[in-house]
Order: sequence, then C-alpha cells, then structure tokens
Amino acid sequence: MKNWSVDEKFLKRFPQKYELWKLEQMLSYGLDDGERVNKKNLLKNWSFLSSRIDPNRVEFLRFILWQ
Repeated sequence: MKNWSVDEKFLKRFPQKYELWKLEQMLSYGLDDGERVNKKNLLKNWSFLSSRIDPNRVEFLRFILWQ
C-alpha cells in the first residue's frame, strides 16, 4: 500500500495511531502483493475499525471472521 497524502515517518512516532491508520488503509484501499492483514490486530481493533470502513466491507469481514 502506498500513501502519498500522509507523513508516515511522523505518524510512526505514535504506534497505536499508526497501527489503526495502517489497518484502516489496508482494509479500505487494498493490499500490495504479498501483504497481509494481521488477524489478531484486526480483531483487537474491530470496534474502532468497523465504524470507519465501508458497511459492505464490514459485513464481508464479519462473514469471513465469524461466519
């Protein structure tokens, strides 16, 4: 994932915020080749992320994660 509008060096100073931002970007805009979403981090931050991404994607992820 490449992001041109955010200063990632600055954001990395705040690990929790960076983790949430990175997960949200990965879920909303896709992954690069070989990149994967960490399921443990996704589940840990689900309550925050589910309100910030597309509702259709939330339903799809619920189906995949909890069937």
